[in-house]
Amino acid sequence: MAKPEQTIFYNIEESIKSYRQFAQKNINDEGYDITIDQGLILNIIQENPGISQKEISRRAFKDHASITRIIELLVKRDFLKRDFNSEDRRRFDLSLTEFGKDTLTKIEPIVDLNRKNAIEGVSVEEMELLKNILQKITANCRTKG
Repeated sequence: MAKPEQTIFYNIEESIKSYRQFAQKNINDEGYDITIDQGLILNIIQENPGISQKEISRRAFKDHASITRIIELLVKRDFLKRDFNSEDRRRFDLSLTEFGKDTLTKIEPIVDLNRKNAIEGVSVEEMELLKNILQKITANCRTKG
């Protein structure tokens, strides 16, 4: 059996962790008190009005409990507002506050620069090949598991 650090999965995990640390540092250095996950969730909600927490969870690759905690924090910190759904009182409608919208707008150039810097020196062809390989791995895991 191969050592973990000799597998492609180790490299994938290392890349993801390195990127997240790099990106978070750059956001913090610009004076914003928001995490990568919080920004992602704000973006998902802004782009998908009326989205359910279950769907947010799926898109953010987080379990339901984590999403609930993050949403609670975003509401408490005035990034999000939560209103009862007019058709189903058991559900909440989530929407960004002006502060949330403003913050998302302000961090967007930082996020774009982070992504650009992270893939510097990687060709379009290499990116496409990597994307295809990762999609195959994902499909294998979903169909064989």
